[in-house]
Amino acid sequence: MNAAVPPSPLLEARALRVEYHAARGLVARERVIAVDDVGFSLEPGETLGLVGESGSGKSTLARAILRLVPVAAGEVLWRGEDLLRWDRRRLRERRRGMQIVFQDPFASLDPRMAVVETLEEPLRIFESGLGRRERRARVLRMLERVGLGADAMHRYPHEFSGGQCQRIGIARAMMSAPELLVCDEPVSALDVSIQGQIVNLLADLQRESRIALLFISHNLTVVRHLSHRVLVMYRGRLVETATREALFAAPRHPYTRALLAAVPRVPRPGAASADPSRAAMPLAPDGPAGPVVGGCAYRARCPFAAAICAARTPELEPAGPDHAVACHRREAQTP
Repeated sequence: MNAAVPPSPLLEARALRVEYHAARGLVARERVIAVDDVGFSLEPGETLGLVGESGSGKSTLARAILRLVPVAAGEVLWRGEDLLRWDRRRLRERRRGMQIVFQDPFASLDPRMAVVETLEEPLRIFESGLGRRERRARVLRMLERVGLGADAMHRYPHEFSGGQCQRIGIARAMMSAPELLVCDEPVSALDVSIQGQIVNLLADLQRESRIALLFISHNLTVVRHLSHRVLVMYRGRLVETATREALFAAPRHPYTRALLAAVPRVPRPGAASADPSRAAMPLAPDGPAGPVVGGCAYRARCPFAAAICAARTPELEPAGPDHAVACHRREAQTP
């Protein structure tokens, strides 16, 4: 008897690269690699956190996965099929299974459309046979599901707070019953008091619907709360991947350690002092500006850098169960 073939991941990226051409002067244009050789998988019902500084390529990667920006090389597999090869008609048909929640809740909603029109739009596209009464009923159920109600149906985006607009954006994304929800910094534009409510809403929706989440954020506290696994991105490349428990308990890449050291902490009375290996590696003041060609992109900011870091680009290699790191000096303990 043949052994059972394990099911394909819901989503898988392989050696993904995204390029664009930036203006340089009046005529010349410079090729910029925004995402370079990125690969990962996402299982049904799983939450995958994607973290890194602004400019590290997180949002570009998310848009590339959904074919919102062109991909220069690599594959994006949706249940084993390369969606980069789909024609426009097939991609449109499959769009209902993959939706996105954007960072700015106001900019992502059409100010001329009432909430009921915004939420009915996915139903008109993907379920054109539904009658008006059924569409309205579905809209009302979704509004109640995200913590709003019938009184929101005929109001416009400018009549809501930022947190309420983000709830509407989430409701719109969920109207097509997607299998994947990409959340691109969904709470960074909101007040701190509202962020927790939106994060809890996403967690509740995932438990109820068993959707997969790709959650992009620079807020490590939020990522730790939501994610099963975490990807750390720096200048367009993945530098560390691990389960949530492994990453936050024992980060292996100097950049990941620096990110964790930068998270504000309130010490508990009588608590042990912080891990000195993390405290000794604060983030350098210069921010990321795209991938570095050749060698490790983090070497200029890394206290462990050696000659090999300039000579050869590190690849993701196993650093424990379900843990990989791209660092030549991952075993080093002191600068």
